[in-house]
Amino acid sequence: MLVYGDAKRLERADMLCAEIASRLQAAQHLPAGIERHTELVAILLRAGELVQGLADLELAQMGADEISASRQTGECLLLDLAGLVARSWRQGFAGPVVVPARVARSLANSQAPLSLSIREPEGYAFYALYPESYLEAAAGSGLPADTVVIGLRSIGTTLSAIVAASIGAAPPVTLRPIGDPFQRRLAVAPQLAERLLRDRAANFAIVDEGPGLSGSSFGCVADWLEDHGVSGRRIHFFPGHKGGLGPQSCGRHRERWAARPRNVIDVDDLLIRPSNSARHLADWIAHLVGPLEKPLEDVSAGLWRKTLPGDRWPPVDGRFERRKFLAHTADGPWLVKFAGLGDAGQRKLVKARLLADAGFTPPVAGLCHGFLVQKWVSARLMAPPEFRRPAFIAHLGRYLSFRARSLPPPAAQGASMAKLCEMAMINTEEALGRAAASRLKTRFGDAERYNSTILPVDTDNRLHRWEWLVEGERHILKTDALDHSSAHDLIGCQDIGWDIAGASIEFDLTREERAELRAAVSEGWSRGPNAGLMELLEICYLAFQLGLWMSAKSAAAPEEVPRLEAAAARYARLLRRRIDGD
Repeated sequence: MLVYGDAKRLERADMLCAEIASRLQAAQHLPAGIERHTELVAILLRAGELVQGLADLELAQMGADEISASRQTGECLLLDLAGLVARSWRQGFAGPVVVPARVARSLANSQAPLSLSIREPEGYAFYALYPESYLEAAAGSGLPADTVVIGLRSIGTTLSAIVAASIGAAPPVTLRPIGDPFQRRLAVAPQLAERLLRDRAANFAIVDEGPGLSGSSFGCVADWLEDHGVSGRRIHFFPGHKGGLGPQSCGRHRERWAARPRNVIDVDDLLIRPSNSARHLADWIAHLVGPLEKPLEDVSAGLWRKTLPGDRWPPVDGRFERRKFLAHTADGPWLVKFAGLGDAGQRKLVKARLLADAGFTPPVAGLCHGFLVQKWVSARLMAPPEFRRPAFIAHLGRYLSFRARSLPPPAAQGASMAKLCEMAMINTEEALGRAAASRLKTRFGDAERYNSTILPVDTDNRLHRWEWLVEGERHILKTDALDHSSAHDLIGCQDIGWDIAGASIEFDLTREERAELRAAVSEGWSRGPNAGLMELLEICYLAFQLGLWMSAKSAAAPEEVPRLEAAAARYARLLRRRIDGD
């Protein structure tokens, strides 16, 4: 099933350097505290994107990772910025921010007007992976300062700098594993290989998020080191979680993973259980909403459903669930949900406030170093008959048109029409067979003729029935309205027609009700989607949802599988009808 995407965006190196320099200067004048620390982390992450983009550009030009003046400048820049984050964290966010003079020189040397392809690190944006976790893991590893630190791009670019800063090591080297996701390999040019292997008796720290289904990124670096004479006893891993390798891993990698040190401090160790209150998420939240009456209540991975009446729970796809907690105060509970570190979290804070001020979503208290704090509203889920009422259709139209005209434009476009059609055909063939996929190909015809009518906006992408609450008698609120246009899937920001298609399917709207919804959106935005485009988007929406819920079963708990199968069966039935022209 085709579900995941690999979103990239283009940025200019000189503009990134200017932004980083300006933000560093401003950060030096911020008052000590968690807000200043959060900004230092955001600056480090932006610098990591700069260095990753430059390194990947050189890799594309040379065909292999190699030593260059640009890479060495970037490595030093990241090590210096990681040092600022490390000092801030260890000092409890107190003390001045003293920027090394070398940072200004590094930024000046990187100011060529190059166009860089930037990959937003998934762990920072979606999975509550904190650089400070690697700082603490490295501090407890016992590794000496002569350790060779290797970061795996993308996210390992900044994580390796944090590890190196923590143990006092030299600037890290970053590598890009390439090839089949389950059989990654390295392309290392001779000079860089010589640098890495200069002291084969040294320890080697391999730094990345994951491992995922195969762990082949970690594994291919360790393979390369061992194949070049490095003893396996000198290889140390810095992963993002405490689990093992996934089911697609090979025997050599599993054996090594079980035998070698894995240095991990997860987000619970870092922010939920620490004795130091300055580093405790609950303490940061209390400054926003008042004292907490009891410890944070974990409602991640579908546990939020325990707050719903009855036992007919909606399905949950654990792969896309954010870490979330309930913070209980005298004024009631607050939802504390991971929204992203750095600029990703700030963008969602802006979006959350715009939607809340317009009355579409719950009130917002603020952002605590990656966690968004919103009021937990005592409300009920909408009942199915309510979705068909004219009042709700009008409200939904106002909501979608508000998103289209009032939310900031997307930083990156989502999947193209061609990519959506490709996904739909792949998922259809796997779920419904080759004959159905062949009929679908005929239905699509020249789908790209609609490209000129498509205008990507910040779509909701999550209009399922269980995402709507009724507060009191009539006040309708949308939940989970911030993440899915920038999620770790292939959809991304789409034409508002994507949300109209999704709503039409999720609420079983009739042809007349669909027309009412399109008219309501057009009234609030003065731009309605093309009718032919809508037919294609509904098919693509169904194929994506079918692939999403079918593929979720492999990682789901046994008790969750029947819910996932029921959801997938509904989308399969509707997709087959659409393909056959019903």
